[in-house]
Amino acid sequence: MITNTFPHSSLLSFEEITRVARQFIALGVRKIRLTGGEPLLRKNLEELLVQLATLNTTDGEAIDLTMTTNGSLLARKAVALKAAGLNRVTVSLDALDDRVFKRMNDVDFPVARVLEGIEAAQAAGISNIKVNMVTQRDVNDQQILPMARFFQGTGVSLRFIEFMDVGTTNGWDMDAVLSSEEVIRMISEHMPLVRLPASAAGETAQRWGYAGSNGQHDPSLGEIGVISSVTQAFCGDCNRARLSTDGRLFTCLFAEQGFDLRRILVSSPNANDEQLVRAIAALWHARTDRYSQMRARESRKTKESNRQKPEMSYIGG
Repeated sequence: MITNTFPHSSLLSFEEITRVARQFIALGVRKIRLTGGEPLLRKNLEELLVQLATLNTTDGEAIDLTMTTNGSLLARKAVALKAAGLNRVTVSLDALDDRVFKRMNDVDFPVARVLEGIEAAQAAGISNIKVNMVTQRDVNDQQILPMARFFQGTGVSLRFIEFMDVGTTNGWDMDAVLSSEEVIRMISEHMPLVRLPASAAGETAQRWGYAGSNGQHDPSLGEIGVISSVTQAFCGDCNRARLSTDGRLFTCLFAEQGFDLRRILVSSPNANDEQLVRAIAALWHARTDRYSQMRARESRKTKESNRQKPEMSYIGG
C-alpha cells in the first residue's frame, strides 16, 4: 500500500480495499500485508486495520494481518496498531550506522528512531517482529555482523534480502548483489547456524537458527532468514499478489503493468462481488511471471531499454 504518491481522490477507500481483500480471502488467501511507500503515513490507517481484522479465512480462522514499515512512526503508533488488530510487523533497517543507513535509504531520521519503534512494538504486545536488511556489496556489507549480533536473542528475526532490481531508479547492478550464501558463510564463521525448516508453504525466506553450545538450535538465541530472489529465484512457488493504493493488481514484484481493479469497483459498486472474484482468479491463473528466473538470460542493455518496472514504493515488497 502506498500513501501520498497520488491525489486522495484516486486512492481506494478503506472500504474498497476491504472489499477486494474479502474476495482474495474467498480464493484462499490467509495473510494480508500493508506495505509500499510508508503505510503509517496514510491518515487513520488504524481504521483500515480494524476492518481487515474482522475478516476470516475460508476455514474460519482470523486473517494473518501484518505490515512492513520503515519504523519512523512506529513508536508513536504501536499501541494503536496492536489495538486495531495488527498481528505482525516487519521493519526495514539496512544498517545500525547512521551514515550507512542514510546512504542506503535517503531518509532524514536516525537509526535510533527505528530501534525505538521496534521496542515500542514489542512493549505493545506485537510478538512477531521481523527486520528486513537489504544487503549491498561495498555499501552495507560491513553492517551484517553488527546487525546479527544486535538482534540475536532479542526475539526479533533478522532477514537478509539480496539487492534486487526493483523499479528503474535504485541503480541496480549485479556486481552489487551480495548472495545469501555469502551472508550465511560470513555470519556462521562467528556465530554457528543451524538450517531450519520452512515455516509455511511458499515461504520466501530460508531460515537459519543460532546454535547453542550443543550444536543444536537454541530458540532463546532466535533465528535469521535469507531471501535469495536474485541468485535462487523462486518464481515457480510464488504465492503473492500486490494491490496498489490506486487499485491496480500486480501478480509479480517485477511486473511492467497492473490490472485495474478499481475500474470494476467504481463501475459496479453495488454489484455482486462475483465479478470481482472472477477477475482476480482469472488474472492469477493466467499469470506467466518469471522475471527473476529470466534475469540471468537478459543483458543489462535489454533490461534498461525495454523494461519499465514499478518502483518498490508503489507496490511494496
